[in-house]
Amino acid sequence: MLIFIFQTIWLYIGDLAGKGLDLEIIGKFIFYFMPSLIDKVLPLTVVLSSILTFGTLAENYEFAAMKASGISLQRAMRTIIIFVLFLGVVAFFFANNVAPAAAHKIYNLKRNIGNVKPAAIIAEGIFSDFEGMNIKVDKKSGENDRFLENIIIHKKSNNVISNVVIKAKKGELVSSEDSDIVQLILKDGNYYEDVQSKNSKTKLKVPFAKAKFNEYIINIQLTDMSDQDLEEDRNVDTEKMKKVSRLIVDIDSIRNDNIKTIKAFSKNISIRAGAFKSDYGYKKPKPMLDEASKKETPNNKQKEVVKDTVTYTGDIASLYNESMQLQLYSSAHSATTNVLSSVSARKKELDIKYQRYNIHILALHSKYALAFSCIILFFVGAPLGAIIRKGGMGLPMVIAIILFLAYYFLGVFVGNSAKVGKIPPALAAWIPTLVMLPLGVFLTIRATNDKGLITFGDIIYLIKKQFTKNSKTKTNGK
Repeated sequence: MLIFIFQTIWLYIGDLAGKGLDLEIIGKFIFYFMPSLIDKVLPLTVVLSSILTFGTLAENYEFAAMKASGISLQRAMRTIIIFVLFLGVVAFFFANNVAPAAAHKIYNLKRNIGNVKPAAIIAEGIFSDFEGMNIKVDKKSGENDRFLENIIIHKKSNNVISNVVIKAKKGELVSSEDSDIVQLILKDGNYYEDVQSKNSKTKLKVPFAKAKFNEYIINIQLTDMSDQDLEEDRNVDTEKMKKVSRLIVDIDSIRNDNIKTIKAFSKNISIRAGAFKSDYGYKKPKPMLDEASKKETPNNKQKEVVKDTVTYTGDIASLYNESMQLQLYSSAHSATTNVLSSVSARKKELDIKYQRYNIHILALHSKYALAFSCIILFFVGAPLGAIIRKGGMGLPMVIAIILFLAYYFLGVFVGNSAKVGKIPPALAAWIPTLVMLPLGVFLTIRATNDKGLITFGDIIYLIKKQFTKNSKTKTNGK
């Protein structure tokens, strides 16, 4: 945990230090961030501790003494196996209860710090949400990061639509200890605004306003640090802030919402393309019978009239003259182009919806996979320590780090692939654990049979056996 905390400090200390925040707030930030590291810390801890423990026992010939007393390796591991099972349950409890609550706390803490210290929330290279604006800067410099470069601002209106875009090459945050107003001074930029017209004809022309400025000042009112509750809750939920019960409900609702969106979009495209008209609002009229026909028909039933139907299998365009064919092809090309444009425009939106769906499934199964990974990795580390027969922080540390990196990077790779739909997200969460499972079975069998990790005699025996089999096959063939 200490190693990963140092990594966290390395990543975030630049955004926290020198911003007028005391050590208590920075300590809270690190404390709330710690539960999110459990999925990385716990597997590495299990592997390392099991290798160190069983490696030290094997190095001091404790296992030899146990076997001489009639105690098998499985019996020696029994108590620790029970403890590891309990650890798996605790890991699931942590991932399901503590980690979501901590993620919610750290999100609120970062947002509330931004309310009193805007330089702390304006990050470089990404859009940061602050006081009804989305701000992006390429670089921050100077005392308290007051000087900004290449600024892009999207201002939100009352209907939460970004109608104003401001771009500036340079900017400066000017504040005073005696005032709760911070001035954002923008220099050498442009101001763009989409004009919202009430007239439908004017709205079709998409009017906008543009202005160039040498200096533009935005006044931002901040909350005093003593008056601001830095742990005030906000109604924001991401997949990291949800428990298993909430994830299951949200996965179902997101799936239904995606299905409705796809059906509505496909129906719209089908109608625009002129297909399946009979399925959308067209009803075949009922035949009208006069009084005479009703009387002539027994039991007041209409006789069914069967008409011969002819299916035309030729080229439809050949039924029209040349000028009509050109018009037909032009109309078809225009309709197809419009449909493809609509599909391309909606593709990004649908991809985001399905990515959100995949992320929720991945988060759900990752909670279960973390508990099982602790158990599987124990059966990798414990027999490996008994095989290498080496304790201390040297070779066991190297082997544990190699195993953890293989487990961790495999998880990152399949997780990113699952988010974009290349791998089923439910399977992706379990792949690192499933890969380690056969390794744990293999090492446990080798350690139980008191064999080394790699026995060259066995390899030579297999090679000789293969050559002998091939020579017998050739002899029988002759």
